[in-house]
Amino acid sequence: MKKILFHFSFLLIAITSCAQIPEVRPATVNPAFDQKISQTISFTVPTMSVQSLKETKEKVYILDAREKEEYDVSHIPNAQYIGYNQLENSVLTSIPKDGKVVLYCSIGYRSEKIGEKLRKKGFTNVHNLYGSIFEWVNQDYEVVDKNGQTTQKVHTYNKNWSQWVEAGKAEKIW
Repeated sequence: MKKILFHFSFLLIAITSCAQIPEVRPATVNPAFDQKISQTISFTVPTMSVQSLKETKEKVYILDAREKEEYDVSHIPNAQYIGYNQLENSVLTSIPKDGKVVLYCSIGYRSEKIGEKLRKKGFTNVHNLYGSIFEWVNQDYEVVDKNGQTTQKVHTYNKNWSQWVEAGKAEKIW
């Protein structure tokens, strides 16, 4: 009996030590937007909430994975343009491979794809901003234009995607 109990205990310990605790994903202001994001991205890159990014005190490299036209309309303060279709690889030369990188786009799809590429290039601390710039403005955080001036404009990609920026939160451009 002791032998069976020992083996059962060992098996239980082995199973629980191998079990992965699911990562709690951030939430958005709008539950329907949260559902849209969760149906659009694959969670292949760890996510970070906009509130966590806003409150972080550590050094972080914020990279905008949208197209230049979108970035020029507005972007998160201190974000660098990396692009999507044509990556600005020169941006990566000043980022340590273990530096904390946070990527964003409109809702998180393009930034996730760029995050996957960065991980293949050896970057080890890469995060996808959950809800991206849309959630950033939905939570009333500031965006700046290409001259670094605060703006109310946000490039929403197209009319269909603009629905995910809450009414009154930004002037929607596409």
